[in-house]
Amino acid sequence: MPRPVKELVITLAGHHGSGRSTNASLLAESLGLRYISTGMLFRERAEELGVSLEEMNHIASNDKEFDNWLDNRAREESRKRGIVIDANLSAWMAEDPDLRIFVTCPFEDRVRRIANREGRDYDEVKQETRAREELEQRRYQEYYDVDISDLTVYDVILNTGLFSIEASARILKNIVEEYVSGE
Repeated sequence: MPRPVKELVITLAGHHGSGRSTNASLLAESLGLRYISTGMLFRERAEELGVSLEEMNHIASNDKEFDNWLDNRAREESRKRGIVIDANLSAWMAEDPDLRIFVTCPFEDRVRRIANREGRDYDEVKQETRAREELEQRRYQEYYDVDISDLTVYDVILNTGLFSIEASARILKNIVEEYVSGE
């Protein structure tokens, strides 16, 4: 029997530009759950260490301890329950998650979204996004022995390219409500 909504742990992962953070925060808000993201934790850690985000990026890319810190924070937060965790490895790192959700979108659409959001050149973003995702794939495989391209760990996979952000958020909320109803 599923837990009540207020006790759920929902993980939400997805490709860059797929709407992961937007959907995760909207889902948490609509269900009255807490929300954390790796981005929030990243900024929190930079503040604790008294370094800029650029310096924190350098630290994170060269220090496995940062990943350990992030993993431990995600586990701590998931133990408290009643949360949506927005992170690429959350499906593996959260403790006893109820629903593991992955959002995706065609690569070209994701690149366009990122370029528009950041006011940057499409081709530059395309190259950067491809390189970033390849680096993350290797890093997660090396550090965690996790193949993030294997989506079989997820309970729900949603192509956000088919829907508006509002529709995607409604669909995800409906899925959670159906899950909780047990029907």
